[in-house]
Amino acid sequence: MNYSVGDRIITKKVHPCGSGEWEIIRVGADIKIKCLGCGRIVMVGLDKFPKLIKKHIVKD
Repeated sequence: MNYSVGDRIITKKVHPCGSGEWEIIRVGADIKIKCLGCGRIVMVGLDKFPKLIKKHIVKD
């Protein structure tokens, strides 16, 4: 699957802040995502990233 900056994802598990929606802010050897609830930034490896996703919302 192709991921690009600005896309939003919904994860299978919710973040401790209560939000499950994230925005992709960097794509490379790993993916950096930002929680839309609290603003926390997390880096995830490309091998583990597809397992986290429940829904992928492509940026218009």
